[in-house]
Amino acid sequence: MKGPQGIQESIRHLVEKALYMGQLTPDIENAINHELTRLGYVSDVDYEALELLMSEMDEGRVRLVPSV
Repeated sequence: MKGPQGIQESIRHLVEKALYMGQLTPDIENAINHELTRLGYVSDVDYEALELLMSEMDEGRVRLVPSV
């Protein structure tokens, strides 16, 4: 997903946003899915970030926010 400056956001950066906010919003989830589709692979760093996000969600420290 392109940010305000038109720069591609990495999956790791998107996961950092979700962790910081304590919630996985539909926008962040869609941006992660977009990047996964665009890249066609997951780097080791992005994979570890996604694992951390899933772990934090399992532990209840990050919640999934439904779309409005």
